[in-house]
Amino acid sequence: MCQLLGMNANTPTDVMFSFTGLATRADEHKDGFGIAFFEGRGLRHFVDHHSARASPLAELVKHYPIKSDNVIAHIRKATQGQVALENTHPFQRELWGRYWVFAHNGNLVDFNPRLHAAFKPVGQTDSERAFCWLMQELAKAHCDVPSIAELSATLAELMPQLARHGTFNMLLSNGQALWAHGSTHLHYLLRAHPFGPVQLSDEDLSVDFARHTTAQDRVAVIATEPLTRDEPWVAFAPGELKVFVDGAPLAR
Repeated sequence: MCQLLGMNANTPTDVMFSFTGLATRADEHKDGFGIAFFEGRGLRHFVDHHSARASPLAELVKHYPIKSDNVIAHIRKATQGQVALENTHPFQRELWGRYWVFAHNGNLVDFNPRLHAAFKPVGQTDSERAFCWLMQELAKAHCDVPSIAELSATLAELMPQLARHGTFNMLLSNGQALWAHGSTHLHYLLRAHPFGPVQLSDEDLSVDFARHTTAQDRVAVIATEPLTRDEPWVAFAPGELKVFVDGAPLAR
């Protein structure tokens, strides 16, 4: 299975520390990586079909403090589709004049929906097919950009239709919010004042967030497996959908 990383914050924040922890797991998940940073209505999107352990692009991301309030990253262990750039997550599409970004961990069996011309996969993965289908169904359900609450309600109806085909852990964002669905393995963490030192689980690296934050900062981090030690990570319940805005989960 692949590995996911998401970040949602109330002020633009970099993910160098968390991405370094994710990239450490690319020894097993070596079939490509990608990361997308929202900046207002714009998007920085980097993908490479080489391992995040060996890619010069991954080294750039580890040391380039790109600040964003919504980030989605992924390291791939291929199940469907060859190891190729077009099959590397996260995927992006446009809907209602906004970029949408999606990454998936899992395997969907016999998922071959009818897709119209506006949303067709470029690669061969079940993940990109799922993303195209989600975009298509959102476009059918709403004629213009709905509220985050309305989007969340529609997504809550769509998630079970995908999950019945297999494992469906996913991250989705349009730059306004970050949606996360847990099928098997997905965890989240909320960081807020008072901040302190934190150490990665898989790497001998620590950071004191108190030196880089203010008392008003809030950050939600979502990952397949906890990335740090001694922090209160919370596991998603099977089939749970959460939406994060301004560094905190919204009540649904």
